Amino acid sequence: MDVLTWLLDSDPALRWQVLRDLTDAPADEVARERACVAHEGWGAQLLAAQDPDGRWSGGTFFPEWVSTEATLRLLRDLGLDPASPEARRAVAPVHEAARWEYDPSLRFFEGEVEPCINGRTVAIGAYFGQDVRGVVDRLLGEQMADGGWNCEQEDGSTRGSFDTTVNVLEGLWEHERSVGPDAAVTDARVRGEEYLLDRHLFRRRSDGAVGQDRWLRLAWPNGWRYDVGRALDHLRLTRPAPDERVREALDVLVARRAPDGRWAPDVAHHDRLLVDLGERVGAPSRWLTLRALRVLRWAGVPAGASA
Repeated sequence: MDVLTWLLDSDPALRWQVLRDLTDAPADEVARERACVAHEGWGAQLLAAQDPDGRWSGGTFFPEWVSTEATLRLLRDLGLDPASPEARRAVAPVHEAARWEYDPSLRFFEGEVEPCINGRTVAIGAYFGQDVRGVVDRLLGEQMADGGWNCEQEDGSTRGSFDTTVNVLEGLWEHERSVGPDAAVTDARVRGEEYLLDRHLFRRRSDGAVGQDRWLRLAWPNGWRYDVGRALDHLRLTRPAPDERVREALDVLVARRAPDGRWAPDVAHHDRLLVDLGERVGAPSRWLTLRALRVLRWAGVPAGASA
């Protein structure tokens, strides 16, 4: 079975993205497949797991990986159509029902205090048509001098964090895409991307050394954690073409490809999920293979070639 056939032999949440990103299928065919996410497979299972009060697993941010925040983030990753009746019903009670553990007076789409969490809240809220402008404005005010964001800023940190920054960038991009262009949001996002690009997506700016080895280890889903595959997939959406500063990161991605043309997770960040996505460390991963192939397509790297 070739790689494309293997990718399509999967859940509708993955199939519709393969059709869109790797085959250039007609829009109506992609839409038909995407509509299945609400009724079949992983998407339907996640929707069915919602608690009667509108949360998942009885919590907002906790328990990690199966909470309301984590499940809505996964539904976004799966591509549940936010305009579908199923999505609207699922999201409707969340704002009031899911109060942040940090401060139960804060409703879900008001966000909390950590920019890492707030970036994901913006991505979720903007995607599902909720008003998260207050959280966006907070993030704009928290951007650091180097262009990044860091959850440790309130404890004295003066430098950006790759982990926090990628979460904020994904949120700002989703807000631009779903809500509409905004010069202040775009400027902040571009500055944040430059923070990563100036470090070649995994190096320290001070001495050029690898910042953290874990940034080179691929995983999906990522949660709050950064890796070069996640960063490249974000840039694929926001930039028409890569520049030379991503060349080394592309080399890392290509080097992780197995001889059969697939990618496998180097690490699993989650200990449990509400659905089994079929991700196993060391085993071929459809999600990572899709991510890698669409990044390489954006970069103009032919299948089987080096970056």
